[in-house]
Amino acid sequence: MRLLRLSIRRIFDLAESGLGKVFPPEWNPLLNLGALGFFFYWVVTVSGIYLFIFFETAVHDAFASVEYMTRDQWYAAGVMRSLHRYASDGLIVVVIAHLLREFALDRYRGVRWFSWVTGVPALVLIFVAGITGYWMVWDTLAQYVALVTTEWLDKLPIFGASIARNFFSPDTLESRFFTLMVFMHIAVPLIALVILWVHLQRVTKPRINPPRGLAIGVFVALLALSLVHPATSQGPADLAKVPATVGLDWFYLPLYPLLDRWPGPVTWGASGALLLILLAMPWLPPMRKPAAAVVDLANCNGCTRCFNDCPYSAIIMGNRTDGRPFERQAIVNPALCVGCGICAGSCPTSTPFRTASDLIPGIDLPDHSISALRDAVLAATAPLQGKSRILVFGCEHGSSISNLPPGTSSVSLRCIGQLPPSFIDFVLSKNLADGVVLVGCSENSGHARFGIRWTQARLARARDPHLRARVPAERLRVVWAGRDGRTKLDSALRDFSRELDELLAPPSRAVAERMAKLEEFIRD
Repeated sequence: MRLLRLSIRRIFDLAESGLGKVFPPEWNPLLNLGALGFFFYWVVTVSGIYLFIFFETAVHDAFASVEYMTRDQWYAAGVMRSLHRYASDGLIVVVIAHLLREFALDRYRGVRWFSWVTGVPALVLIFVAGITGYWMVWDTLAQYVALVTTEWLDKLPIFGASIARNFFSPDTLESRFFTLMVFMHIAVPLIALVILWVHLQRVTKPRINPPRGLAIGVFVALLALSLVHPATSQGPADLAKVPATVGLDWFYLPLYPLLDRWPGPVTWGASGALLLILLAMPWLPPMRKPAAAVVDLANCNGCTRCFNDCPYSAIIMGNRTDGRPFERQAIVNPALCVGCGICAGSCPTSTPFRTASDLIPGIDLPDHSISALRDAVLAATAPLQGKSRILVFGCEHGSSISNLPPGTSSVSLRCIGQLPPSFIDFVLSKNLADGVVLVGCSENSGHARFGIRWTQARLARARDPHLRARVPAERLRVVWAGRDGRTKLDSALRDFSRELDELLAPPSRAVAERMAKLEEFIRD
């Protein structure tokens, strides 16, 4: 399983890097798959509502109404039909890509099992909604889909009478059955939407809307495709004839030739096994769960920063239980905590300047504590020598920070969001290093949600705890390198080292003479 994940991850890394050369990080489509899925869903919904106004649900009138929209009202309903079709294709593409990417990044096990397990039935319902949509057109493709689907359902011994017999001749298909298909095409997406709502319940501040520029670009592309290559029907269905050839939509119907030819026990058995495997994958094998964050009430004043910064809703604020003069206290739910340490990075008591007492923050990771982080910083900076000493803080899921150039040392974090900004101030003000570099995941693609965003906001002094104003910006660099960004990191370190050399170089003789004259003038 691990080898499969790594192989798929490599593909996504290459694709993400390639798209990163075309799109800015916040617009990269691979970093907005979930939001693009909702965007396509809304396009499908709005266009579907418009199409339903002109659609006739009677079996003998359905094809004619669709043809009217496609031919006579091509400028409105015809465009809407094409948008409906292509947005449906886009929806299934981004949902499957989203599922594969979460699997590749190992973000489907541990506490993330809930989102995975609720996402699988949503994917199944999206397929069902798309397949029933082909019936609505009632052309030869719809006839083929109806025949194969109902014959496949008949292979299950749960129906009292054959469903496929409704499609054996023109006299057997009634409009009531066709109306039922219309109802399913409307009801199934609504059920899927409810499941998607459940799917997001354990996600803090879910991103369900893509960046405006990306949304506009995608919609313009859909509109252009709809005008250049409009969706059309394949000829009216005729139950008196067996469709000889049909053009399949390979987004929704790739398995239909197999359903048509393979025995029912094989196709049903394979479908059931695949569904069970997908649902059981978070426990194949189960993830070794890191230790959850713990709260130390002696250092917690109920400030809510950890509550606001936790990406996984693992922290709530409850009534005080220790009698101290504070109204609230942080409470961690270990079942939801992923051990990313972002909460520790947000705690105002996570400061390495504390010397009068033990460095025990209000909230911390027991197996990767802030106190251990300070010890690691002191140990990493002790051997640094040279003109431009650099300390690199890196996260476990970003670029490798081992085997760095001479004069450079590193400290590893669970997530770059675990680093309190006061550590940067500590390193520079105590002259432990001449420069500090922060290395994390690819921008807009953090392994732990909000790790990058909160770090950027803290460095920009827009979110507490923020970087103090006395920290010189020219001695700090941030490199969002990602897993395959070692080359980018090495280049950034070389450039930063040269800049530090120039910054810390002693003034030239001419400058020194001018400074001496200025000081003499001031004394006089």
